[in-house]
Amino acid sequence: MNDAKDDLGPEGKRNAWLAVKRGLRLCCPACGRGRLLSGYLRQAEGCKYCGERTGDIRADDGPAWATILIVGHLVSPAFFVFAQRNDSAPLLPFLIIAGLVVGLSLALLPRMKGLFVGLIWASKAGEPGSG
Repeated sequence: MNDAKDDLGPEGKRNAWLAVKRGLRLCCPACGRGRLLSGYLRQAEGCKYCGERTGDIRADDGPAWATILIVGHLVSPAFFVFAQRNDSAPLLPFLIIAGLVVGLSLALLPRMKGLFVGLIWASKAGEPGSG
């Protein structure tokens, strides 16, 4: 049922980089055509093109951790930029930084979930005979 056999390397190993790239695009890690998520963060049970089941893969707290790490590193320089200014209105810098944090977090969280699901899928973690 899985017609993504051309993505398998020697000895049936899955291409982790390809799976991660497809996960970041929120596509099926096996074929790259189907949708990985059925909602904002809810995983689809399986790919409607290749039939690969990805709904059982648990990313747990990994996507949230990675999102916080990336957003924190992207936004923290703004604190130093605004700390140097001698402004009498500190509300504007706060609103800018808060907007950046919320916007980046909402944009990155589903992609980080796709990245983790793709990586877990490629490693065959949790599959029978993978341990």
